[in-house]
Amino acid sequence: MQKIFVFGNEDLKMDSLPLRILPKLKDKFPDIEFKTIDPNEDFDFPEEMVVIDIVVGIKDVTVFDSLDKFSTPPRVGMHDFDALTNLRLLWKLGKIKIIKIIAVPPEMDESDALEKIHPVI
Repeated sequence: MQKIFVFGNEDLKMDSLPLRILPKLKDKFPDIEFKTIDPNEDFDFPEEMVVIDIVVGIKDVTVFDSLDKFSTPPRVGMHDFDALTNLRLLWKLGKIKIIKIIAVPPEMDESDALEKIHPVI
């Protein structure tokens, strides 16, 4: 069974879209296991990953197949350690070998997000 990791934070509106559409994704794709995790706490990722997450600075659903496409914001302390930093660390350690990120803009409408994610999955 294919597994897709869904990142997000229910407490932050700008970071919650993937979690808000998750029930509908599960209905549309019953043969896929959608797994919600905190990417900064869970270090047990498979070598090949598919992720749905919010990405600031894009206008439409976009698929990335490399972490090199993302710019790194300034880091001041551990509170700045985010999903991208963790994924880059796991990549560098060889824990992740293939990654596909289905990136969603934070301001996108839920129905638009579902419509645009559907063909990508």
